Amino acid sequence: MDPRKLFIAAVAVTAIAFGTWLSFKVASPPPVPQVATVLPVAGEVPEFSLLDHNGDLVGRDVFQGYWNLVFFGFTHCPDICPLTLQVLTSAKNELAADGFTPLPRIVLVSVDPERDTPENLAQYVAYFGDDNVGITGDLTELLKLTKGLGIYFEKTAGDAENYSVAHSAVVLVINPDGQLKALFGAPHEAGNFVHDLPIIMSQQ
Repeated sequence: MDPRKLFIAAVAVTAIAFGTWLSFKVASPPPVPQVATVLPVAGEVPEFSLLDHNGDLVGRDVFQGYWNLVFFGFTHCPDICPLTLQVLTSAKNELAADGFTPLPRIVLVSVDPERDTPENLAQYVAYFGDDNVGITGDLTELLKLTKGLGIYFEKTAGDAENYSVAHSAVVLVINPDGQLKALFGAPHEAGNFVHDLPIIMSQQ
């Protein structure tokens, strides 16, 4: 066969193959989160004045500069809180093992400010790994934050020391601009965070 015809045929086959690949890439939808609810427009976090686990005064700018996984709970919680924080820790470790960066911070906001001092929170959040943040403080200021984000909590019956606190179990994703980007509803599984977080964080 004429070498020129062979060359032309090869070019044609390559062009067809490239066109098929390109059309497939264009037609393929981008990955979407499996579990998380992503807000079409990031929501503003209300202003507040609370204390972090170091005892330093913090406001909504505490979330800026980081991706944050924010959970509202308390250190005396017997089950939901430690289990959720352990799930978040496992997900963060899996993402780290996969070489994913930047890793999100885990932030626990206490809904039991009567018992959760900064010192208590510091010890508690450290149990679940490094770079975690605990937030506590005045109930009035806490309500500014929780009501603005749609978080429910209520102190249940009990004596002065032995009481519990009913609360929302949602995990909020707050972006480095300090805005609410997405949320994960309970029950929580590490695999859901490992799959969805890279997608959510790529949409910043």
